[in-house]
Amino acid sequence: MATTFNLYTTLYTIVSLSLLILISFPSLATPHTTCNSTLHPSFCTSTLPSDFSGTIHDHSRFFLRQSLSTTKTFLQLISSYLKDPSSLPASTLLALQDCQVLAQLNNDFLSNTLQTISYTDILSPLQVYDFQTMLSAILTNQQTCLDGLHEVTPYPSVTTGLLSPLSDGTKLYSISLSLFTHGWVGDEANRERQLTQKNIDNVNVKEKVVVNPYGSGNFTSINDAVAAAPNNTGTNNGYFVIYVVAGIYNEYVSIAKSKQNLMIIGEGINRTIITGNRSVVDGWTTFNSATFAVVGKGFVAVNITFSQHCWIDQAPSCCC
Repeated sequence: MATTFNLYTTLYTIVSLSLLILISFPSLATPHTTCNSTLHPSFCTSTLPSDFSGTIHDHSRFFLRQSLSTTKTFLQLISSYLKDPSSLPASTLLALQDCQVLAQLNNDFLSNTLQTISYTDILSPLQVYDFQTMLSAILTNQQTCLDGLHEVTPYPSVTTGLLSPLSDGTKLYSISLSLFTHGWVGDEANRERQLTQKNIDNVNVKEKVVVNPYGSGNFTSINDAVAAAPNNTGTNNGYFVIYVVAGIYNEYVSIAKSKQNLMIIGEGINRTIITGNRSVVDGWTTFNSATFAVVGKGFVAVNITFSQHCWIDQAPSCCC
């Protein structure tokens, strides 16, 4: 009887440990399964080593590293074209400079993401949201660079050399975003993010200023208020809040990389309006035609309208 009891106990222990191991360790994902969950399965399969073994998180890290390597190579290529700016048409030079800025941002976004996820499969909902936003922004930056090159006077020696790396980079970024979303973004994270957004009134505010064009605030322009915000404050030190009273602001505002955790609050949609009308026809690149551009981390805008006037007979600009 004792022997039978010990046998059952041993079997129970083995089964329990087996279940614990299955629960504790995520299942391995084959390259075929992984790549079929992306928008570019063929490109994904050709990039991922056939003998690569790992979880969805491991596959995600692999493609993020590939994306970072491709971004660095692309930056070097742009730098080589910019070594002799006098040989380039002015419009091509501006487009290349925009691509350089955008690629540097992509490099930062990918580096920041990899620095955190390289050794962990667990992220907070806020981290998941931030990294997913960054990876989405990388695709937008890539498309903005491509649009800018298409809109300038054709210069084959430059455009021919950049289009293929841009195409491959876009596919890698898309795959990276898909796998990150598949591996780290879940229903629980989405629910918690929604709760966080509902609690916006509870945000940590470090300093508040008021923009009023009539002179009764701290500043008369949004650009002056942004310039007054402290630099490189980090994302955990509270928001620098800019209240913008109702009115139409004909300004071109750029939130630089150094301006982190800015929150701009207007007095209502279609009451506080920032507007502009730059266009490629007027000599602006797509990137620099934007009325409002954001690079700094942690930016939030509430109760405000961004407007870009676009004319039918003009070339595209960043319109909204």
